[in-house]
Amino acid sequence: MTEFLLIRHGANDYTRTHRLAGWLADVHLNTHGRAQAEAVGLRLAHTTIDAIYASPLDRTVETAQAILPHHPHLTLKLLDTIGEVRFGAWQGQELGKLAQRNLWRTVQMAPSRMRFPDGETFRAAQMRAVDALELLCEQHPRQTLAVVSHSDLIKLIVAHYLGVHLDLFQRIEVSTASLTILSMNSRYAAIKQLNETSYLPAEKPEKPVDATAAPDADTPDALTSAPLPTTPQD
Repeated sequence: MTEFLLIRHGANDYTRTHRLAGWLADVHLNTHGRAQAEAVGLRLAHTTIDAIYASPLDRTVETAQAILPHHPHLTLKLLDTIGEVRFGAWQGQELGKLAQRNLWRTVQMAPSRMRFPDGETFRAAQMRAVDALELLCEQHPRQTLAVVSHSDLIKLIVAHYLGVHLDLFQRIEVSTASLTILSMNSRYAAIKQLNETSYLPAEKPEKPVDATAAPDADTPDALTSAPLPTTPQD
């Protein structure tokens, strides 16, 4: 069996700006996110890891880099196919304004039918993520891989291997810097663990973030799991 350690990146500094980061550059971990990433590294310090892959975005790379000191034999490899959902024209926009659009209800009620303007569908994002893991499974038989990605991507992967319809995938919770474990081979797949967070530090209060600052929020959870109207999650 190939074992996948599916890790969501740590918290970023502008979640409170109520914007979608998507594939925007320079979305870095904040103080709490860096502490979370260090905790992930400690959690996996004594776990055998044969390879590590990450989405190419800053917040996932920084999370993966916190794991590497505990496994100096590894070289981080970046994969676009496990990158964030491509939100297209919605990227960088305020959630409060997006919630007023008719398409918002499609995101909430029927995500399998949603295509983000100038972006991709959840169906396409799920397919590319699952295809990426299937290829890695072929390339790394009977090995353990760390894969650092994003909330929606991990939820879409979990939904696929659980046989859960895409319209229900937001019922799965994937917290920042959480650990989900998937084992699979060519005949079988099993979710062995979902959304472990017991090793994470408590968040310390920070100064309020300027809502007019550059859009750095990573808030796919707000798109897919919050009621209307909504406030962003981590």
